[in-house]
Amino acid sequence: MEGQKSVYLDERLISYSKAGIYPFHMPGHKRQPSGFIDPYRMDITEIDGFDNLHRAEGILKEAQQRAAQLYGARESFFLVNGSTCGILAAVCAAVKRGGRILMARNSHKAVYHAALIGGIETDYLYPVITGNDLQGQITPGQVQDALAGDGEYQAVIITSPTFEGVISDVAGIAAVCHAKGIPLIVDSAHGAHLGLGHAGAWGGCPVHAVSAGAWGGFPAHAVSAGADAVIMSLHKTLPSPTQTALLHLASERIAPERIAQYLNIFETSSPSYLLMAGMDACIRMLFEEGEERFGKYRALLDGFYRSAADLRHLHVMRAEDLLPEEAFAWDDSKIVVFSKEDGKTLSQILLKRHKLQIEMASGGYVLGMTGIMDTAEGFDRLSKALHEIDAEADCRAGQERLWDGPLSPRGFIAQMYAPNDRRLPLWKAQELPSEDAAFSEAQGRICADFIALYPPGIPLIVPGEVISREFLERITVCTRLGLRMECGSDLSAGRIKIVSC
Repeated sequence: MEGQKSVYLDERLISYSKAGIYPFHMPGHKRQPSGFIDPYRMDITEIDGFDNLHRAEGILKEAQQRAAQLYGARESFFLVNGSTCGILAAVCAAVKRGGRILMARNSHKAVYHAALIGGIETDYLYPVITGNDLQGQITPGQVQDALAGDGEYQAVIITSPTFEGVISDVAGIAAVCHAKGIPLIVDSAHGAHLGLGHAGAWGGCPVHAVSAGAWGGFPAHAVSAGADAVIMSLHKTLPSPTQTALLHLASERIAPERIAQYLNIFETSSPSYLLMAGMDACIRMLFEEGEERFGKYRALLDGFYRSAADLRHLHVMRAEDLLPEEAFAWDDSKIVVFSKEDGKTLSQILLKRHKLQIEMASGGYVLGMTGIMDTAEGFDRLSKALHEIDAEADCRAGQERLWDGPLSPRGFIAQMYAPNDRRLPLWKAQELPSEDAAFSEAQGRICADFIALYPPGIPLIVPGEVISREFLERITVCTRLGLRMECGSDLSAGRIKIVSC
């Protein structure tokens, strides 16, 4: 802007790295230097001796085989465009153009984009809403009932674990799918750390138990549970650079050559060797140091939960908060802190006063991401900050809050992700002409936009669904709270994209 000094991104990053802010957010390396990457000396292209990711025959083939060995997959693919390109490839490889997919409604936006690209018809499975207002599991019974209907489904896709760590009975769902001859795709972007070191066969992991033999005592991952394709973001929970992920195939129900074909479409033709080296280094670390690092991490995590047990106004979620019908298992690497106020306010107090940056602020809670690179100092700072905020809660009781109208922090998720009536298929609504409309004119019209809270990137409404008065009230509250909304509409100006015919 005129008269204002420009701030360059590299300068801002350098300044931020010196600010003393602790990261309870992704990426999982927690900004701790690996010691091996000099980004300019090591940044190359497909030169002699370094293989080609899209036709791997040498060093990159071996690196992907090591990843498959670690997770027990038949074949694993490196992804340098994040889990997004793996989801796009898996869905398009499994479902023919114009086909039909059964999908969890709490799927990441990438699943919807895959359906849009392939002209795929979508039917939804709605997760249970837990007693503490989180999106819970998808059950085998839900899938069984849906597959017993008239739909000619070519695949089923669910998210497990969710952003908040809720895990579904993947083994039970896989058995239901396979009985119908249908592959199960699992978006496990948040589950790359699960089940590592698990030596036994999958036997289920109830909410109140841990996976025997796993290094960190976490539930088993979806590959060992029998899913056919599993997409994991290494960068979310493990020490690997942003954008790095894996696509695992655990059966031949989805042809590997079709996966490779679609990865060639969706993934860059110039994959970064720095990112691929980061993935290979992460896998090597897990093979060589995984048991020791996960053991230390588990001790720190358990210590934090013990320290937070005496909070009175804030509440740190524990496994016993979830009923068996709400979650098959839970990943406690996700620190979910409920507040009697709104999550955005709590996140800002943590950042501005305590220099703790959390991953997500939702209506009534905040979420911090942890991993094997977190430190005792980091956990101690978070515990002390929460206790200080908790002690001051009575003093803030009389302050004006942002909440009014039909929403409250306690029912935020249930209401934000309430089903919308659907009038058109997703792909058809996107192909029709659209226009911007004021909220007052949009009620009862068909939405032409994806609108999602980000994170986690789960659409609140998708093209083809009807815009209700209640939906407009909900997104107005989100805007007032300052929650990040990702869409093509100018919601702050009270306008939304609608189908114009």
